[in-house]
Amino acid sequence: MRKISLLIGLVALVSAGAASAGGYRAPRNAWGQPDLGGTWNSDFALPLEATPGVPLVLSEAQAKAFARQVAEEVKTYASLKIDGEVRDVADHDAQGAGAIVKGERRSRQVVQPADGIIPMTPRARGQVRFVENVLRNSSEPPIPADGPEQRPDWERCIVGQGQPPVVITNDINPRLIVQTKAAVVILTEYGPDLRIIPFAEQHGPAVLAGPLGDSIARWEGETLVIETVGLPARDAIRPLPTLLVPASATVEERYTRVSATELLYQYTVKDPSVYAGPWLAEYSLYRTDKPLYEFACHEGNYALPDILAGARAQERAAAAK
Repeated sequence: MRKISLLIGLVALVSAGAASAGGYRAPRNAWGQPDLGGTWNSDFALPLEATPGVPLVLSEAQAKAFARQVAEEVKTYASLKIDGEVRDVADHDAQGAGAIVKGERRSRQVVQPADGIIPMTPRARGQVRFVENVLRNSSEPPIPADGPEQRPDWERCIVGQGQPPVVITNDINPRLIVQTKAAVVILTEYGPDLRIIPFAEQHGPAVLAGPLGDSIARWEGETLVIETVGLPARDAIRPLPTLLVPASATVEERYTRVSATELLYQYTVKDPSVYAGPWLAEYSLYRTDKPLYEFACHEGNYALPDILAGARAQERAAAAK
């Protein structure tokens, strides 16, 4: 496990170093830290893993065609057709040309390994394929429904899209970063999810970890590194794109400012029960002057009785057969 951690750290340091090779050095705040403060946003369709036959770096023409392809594919998912906003978001994504990372049009988030495929154990890869198949062909994700406690936190409006790592990019989801001498604060609009992350060497007691896990921060040169453990088991399956984050996993996020307007976001998940080797994903956030707005999540709260009632109806129908 320690070797995997060192390898991931080395890959991330090399990537971050390359990002700063142009000579950019972030301005310093009052505590001498690289200043990452402000609001940063992502708004582009970017798959997690490689698409067969599609390179990592695209030309402008390729990027526009690929953005349309990804947007149209999103609209075919049966699990998304029940949400009327999905088509609007997909149509918006189709008008763009995808993500720009360090001046390059990208086709995926995973950059290590070079083939863009996350190294998973056979069992974990089977889980991902099963979930993807259900999401494509069914309006009901494969989540237990014996009681409300089993339902994922994102469905019950306990968390939004700020739970680490942040994998979804194709929806407007700005992040506000505030730095102090003792902690960094990250507020994600979609939720809203508020993380107050201390600069510390050790995690707190596991029993105190919340829905966003237990996070600690440190600086590695120009890069803010955030390590998170203790994420909820009920949120182990992250859909669209599908990522497995077991309760036993360690999530590492890295923020590196590479220009006055671009913030490189890198992440990985370490868990030998799921991931057979080190991997790294990345995309860029861009500075925005627009404020964060209230995100009043409520759908999963008032719909929870219907979700459980529907599960009971499915059980009765299965028993009748």
